[in-house]
Amino acid sequence: MRYLKHLSLLLFLSFLVGCAPTPNLPHSDDESATSALYERSFETHVPNVAMLNLFFTQMPKGGDLHHHYTGSIYAETYLEWVKNKGWFIDSCSFKILKAKGNEPCKSVSVDELIANDTLYRKLLTIWSDKDFDNHSHEQLPPDSNFFNTFGYFSPISDQYMDVGLNIIKERALSENVSYIETMLSRVGVNSAEFFNADEAKNINAALRHATTQEEVNALLDRISAVYAQNQAFSEKVHHFVSEVEHRHEGIDTENFTMRFQTYAVRVLEPLQVYTDLLAGYKAVLSSPLIVGVNIVAPENNTVAINDYTLHMRMFNYLASHYPQVPHSLHAGELTIGMVEPKELLFHITQARKIAGADRIGHGVDIAYEKESLSLLKELKEHAAIEINLSSNEFILGVAGREHPYSLYAAYGVPIVISTDDSGVSRDNLAHEYVLLASRYHPSYATIKTYVYNSIDYSFLTPAEKAKVKMQLDKKFEVFEKEISTLAKNLK
Repeated sequence: MRYLKHLSLLLFLSFLVGCAPTPNLPHSDDESATSALYERSFETHVPNVAMLNLFFTQMPKGGDLHHHYTGSIYAETYLEWVKNKGWFIDSCSFKILKAKGNEPCKSVSVDELIANDTLYRKLLTIWSDKDFDNHSHEQLPPDSNFFNTFGYFSPISDQYMDVGLNIIKERALSENVSYIETMLSRVGVNSAEFFNADEAKNINAALRHATTQEEVNALLDRISAVYAQNQAFSEKVHHFVSEVEHRHEGIDTENFTMRFQTYAVRVLEPLQVYTDLLAGYKAVLSSPLIVGVNIVAPENNTVAINDYTLHMRMFNYLASHYPQVPHSLHAGELTIGMVEPKELLFHITQARKIAGADRIGHGVDIAYEKESLSLLKELKEHAAIEINLSSNEFILGVAGREHPYSLYAAYGVPIVISTDDSGVSRDNLAHEYVLLASRYHPSYATIKTYVYNSIDYSFLTPAEKAKVKMQLDKKFEVFEKEISTLAKNLK
């Protein structure tokens, strides 16, 4: 009976794949014509990618909710900033140098680097994913190549953040994106300023030996009490909030909105991770511009693996104290062979059922999770999934029918399409929609649902969501009228 039950479920899911729920939106002749033109891209067995590129470049795309600030700036822009600073590039390591280095590796200026095409192209392959697959060269594994890029441009990435945010804004406007919810940075509270080395060592050990939520809560109570009694902690949070508000000045317009997430780094010691999370929650409570808290860094890192459940319990503790603070969590950015099989059984489950995540970033290992069927139901009712096709393909080697998009779509889990790190991946949100359409062929109505999901499941206030959705309605009206006219002119 159990076999028949599971077989029936699989057949049902197979029937539904590609048939995700459509939005409850009014249909017009222009919308029907737009849908028909979209379908013309699939008249042969090979999707017309050129037509899809045109279609999705023009289409309003709502919001980009899984978006890292530092990973969304292109390497070329970072080099401009290095040049502005008068800094140099190590011609062997391609690291940024604030002063000329010593031989044997020559330190070169940015102009000298760009004049040497071999060096310049090499830097682009190290500072981003550029040319990783299209020619033979020595290279790291793709996941290492991806995550290592941040170490190269990190010395410059926060030096011109005001400029960077405006670059992201202008790019979004040119790509018909209305909202960016970017993961900006940690708050920047160093736990070592509040706990001496022996105290920190004992706390880290105690946190890692805790086996229940109650034990973790008791330890976090003690840590929180130290910060609550120390004005310096509050001052650092206030300074971060002030910096964010200053950098945000002039960003929002009638047609564009930007908000920020802060985060902890899951490869650090537990005390520092909790410090960053607590500071992040306090920052969200202090400013309407900071709307959520996340946790970042490679999920397959040894520290991240060993401390995973502990991190989820930290979120559980904070959610119980500050239930009004939203949080989206990177979870399930794993696949078979990347980690031991046991690590594929519970990451998304714990992110939702222990940490209470409002959105899940990536969620690629869903098919391997031990409680995957009940988890899909849980996600459908309480959370959204952030689909990042380009980075999932590059980092994990998961694409096409290996990607769980079809599982989420079949089960009716709310989906948003996002870029992750468009500067590192060298793509944009339109490209993510092209990949989605060319690989899975969802209907135009389904795609429109995903666009509106990106506002409905954002961490904007209800009033802000209503405003952006009204703008989106108008943009779709214009887009569909233009596409309807195009359709009439095409042979």
